[in-house]
Amino acid sequence: MGTISDRSTIVLTKDQVSCDLSGEAAILNLKTSVYFGLNTVGASIWKLIQEPRKVSEIRDAILKEYDVEPDRCGTDLLALLQELLEKELIEVKNEAGQ
Repeated sequence: MGTISDRSTIVLTKDQVSCDLSGEAAILNLKTSVYFGLNTVGASIWKLIQEPRKVSEIRDAILKEYDVEPDRCGTDLLALLQELLEKELIEVKNEAGQ
């Protein structure tokens, strides 16, 4: 799995489907048949990672969109990505040597 860092690239797994629910998101893991819900900020992050994207790019986009301290944004983003990884909804790609 690897560790998630600012330089990691986040990629959605193929074994999931998702939909927008009035600004929030519902995601279904097709392998486990378990639903996962995201609030408005989480749904914004989910939209950003519909295409492979570096963690630093995701963080910068969230900082532009929401009034949040950079340190808190980074910490909360990494916590959410770790949870999505544990639920097998994303994959983390790290460059060689990381």
